[in-house]
Amino acid sequence: MQHKIKINKIAFYHTLGEVKTAQTIWIVLHGYGYLAKYFIRKFNPILNDNTATIAPEGLSKFYLNGVGYDGKMGASWMTKDNRETEIEDYINYLDQLYKTIIEENETTDVKINVIGFSQGGATASRWIANGKSKCDNIILWSSAFPEDLDLKLLPKSSNTFVLFGDNDKFINKKQINDYEQFLNTSEFDCSS
Repeated sequence: MQHKIKINKIAFYHTLGEVKTAQTIWIVLHGYGYLAKYFIRKFNPILNDNTATIAPEGLSKFYLNGVGYDGKMGASWMTKDNRETEIEDYINYLDQLYKTIIEENETTDVKINVIGFSQGGATASRWIANGKSKCDNIILWSSAFPEDLDLKLLPKSSNTFVLFGDNDKFINKKQINDYEQFLNTSEFDCSS
């Protein structure tokens, strides 16, 4: 019989810029198999004196080659095993990180942008829909809203964008058109 207990766990995140004085903070959630310390580098071009970027790392790490105890590492936000518990864990983690960031920031009106790439998009959607953490913009990059997410839970005060690449190997033009149709029929205000 399976049981569970709640424990404290140490989670890692990486930053670029000065969170304390940033007027705009980008919280960027990596995709499956990424590590935050590498993913955050993609955001160097947006860094300036008024901007900070924060890359939380998924709570589950693994060897990318799948065997042995050596080689390149990756992280994941969740798997299908104990899925609901993993979702609850990462939402609690991201809410706690958000609270830490807001308390550290000394500006009066900080702008928060959340980007979720691939698996990080589903993670970002569920987190923001949870309602404890607020953002000005939520951007799904090469990602879609999870099918089990009630889009009405996403705050109307956040601008929402869905971006797909022209040469994305995981989605074709028909799937993008179908997804755009789904968003239109859901009456959800989203820029795609």
